[in-house]
Amino acid sequence: MGFKKTSDTIAISFSLSEAVPGTFIQEEVALQLDVLNNEIFVVLGVDLDVANPDALAATDTSTRASVCSTSQTGVQALSNTNCIATAREAIRAAGFVDGGVAFQRAADSTIPANVDYISLIATNNFFVQLVGDNNLATKGVQGRMWGYRAKADASTYAALVQSEVLSA
Repeated sequence: MGFKKTSDTIAISFSLSEAVPGTFIQEEVALQLDVLNNEIFVVLGVDLDVANPDALAATDTSTRASVCSTSQTGVQALSNTNCIATAREAIRAAGFVDGGVAFQRAADSTIPANVDYISLIATNNFFVQLVGDNNLATKGVQGRMWGYRAKADASTYAALVQSEVLSA
């Protein structure tokens, strides 16, 4: 890859809440990259903290969130090329008379030392998605993304933008 680091590590914090329980919501977070000079954002890590789902007798509930480099119509999984990170907390209570059993799933906040970065963002923003399933109360997610700005050579920049946009 042809890019050169142009900034120190930057932490970008974000927060998103449902307006109505069980309704998908997405928020765009601007990176304010200098696209005329082929600036990209090199993602080093993401931490997602989703709200606990409601513990309802005989009802499976969950709170799910994802961070993607492109706009999405639902919460995504890591199998989506543009998905950078995911988090999910669930309570499985279907068939139980009590609040059920809780499960948590989140992508590692810390990547193995051999990886230089976890994602490259070539467009001027990233997107955070959230939905709570079968909850009575609204749910939310808070998060932070760490990375740095870099300048890509022309061919690398063109390939990254094309890849990001065409796989959206």
